[in-house]
Amino acid sequence: MKSASFVLLGGALLLQVAAPSTPSPQPDAPNPDAQYQIGPDSLTRDGVPKGDVRGPFTLSSDAYPGTQHMYWVYVPAQYNPKTPASLMVLNDGQAFKNMEGDVRAPNVFDNLIYRREIPVMIAVFINPGRRPDQPEPTPSDWGDRDTNRPTEYNSLDDKYGRVIVDELLPALAKDYNIAKDPERRGIGGASSGAIAAFTVAWERPNEFRKVLSIVGSFTNLRGGHAYADIVRRTDKKPLRIYLQDGRNDNRGVGRDGKYDATRDWFLQNVTLMRALSEKGYDLNYTWGIGRHGQKQGGAIFPDMMRWLWRDHPVSTDPDDAVERAFNEPAKKGPA
Repeated sequence: MKSASFVLLGGALLLQVAAPSTPSPQPDAPNPDAQYQIGPDSLTRDGVPKGDVRGPFTLSSDAYPGTQHMYWVYVPAQYNPKTPASLMVLNDGQAFKNMEGDVRAPNVFDNLIYRREIPVMIAVFINPGRRPDQPEPTPSDWGDRDTNRPTEYNSLDDKYGRVIVDELLPALAKDYNIAKDPERRGIGGASSGAIAAFTVAWERPNEFRKVLSIVGSFTNLRGGHAYADIVRRTDKKPLRIYLQDGRNDNRGVGRDGKYDATRDWFLQNVTLMRALSEKGYDLNYTWGIGRHGQKQGGAIFPDMMRWLWRDHPVSTDPDDAVERAFNEPAKKGPA
């Protein structure tokens, strides 16, 4: 911007125009996600038995005809086919199992199972459905624009629950001994995968009762903002839920560029938390400073798992040497 001043010279009043000033450079705003890093529970630890990540496997879908779901199965070193294992299903599986990503769930399962902080569990990393001619989701492209992800994950109906309960669980039962008690089954995800996890448990509480939500899309993508009111007017269900979101998550910019509260991720997560609290749900929640992604969720994923599975059986017998020892790999039977 130019500035002007008047000076008196030889009795004449002259106008002086100053050269335009250069504005001071503004420092870049700090990246809020930079505050979150994964810790030792999410890294490979010396001496900790490693589970197997098996797959990928392909699951054809009757719930969404013409689509298929790719999935991987984590089998802990401590798994014994004679003993029913707990189950954790994670949507957008390619991101949760990514060993260079923000969560690295197989490492977390290895470390926490070994220390008896969560029960011995089978974990499934399942991708959104796609037609055979569509690309498989990847850690860098979760498939919103070229797979069935928006329909499956954001719709408030039981169709994706059918994929998990009626299609995936029978496929798993052919190869693994998984507990039938719904208290021993959890499901989780991030973003649209998180609301999908909530919907599965909401529609099928007799199958899944633990929900893990990272930056959940409880927003008006396909009506997800309605969940708070649905929770308030529905009898309480036997669910345990952990919500995480950040203050810099997507904050309500509508398609017309104007603020839209129904598309404010942080507002809608807080609103859902309040509704669940009012109804007396077994609820935990964490609000950070991060953006829409898995940075904070990945950093606290071990704690989220510990909290969700905090009531797995323990022995308080002081003479129980097994309980006080690390959870060593299951002994293999004769070939």
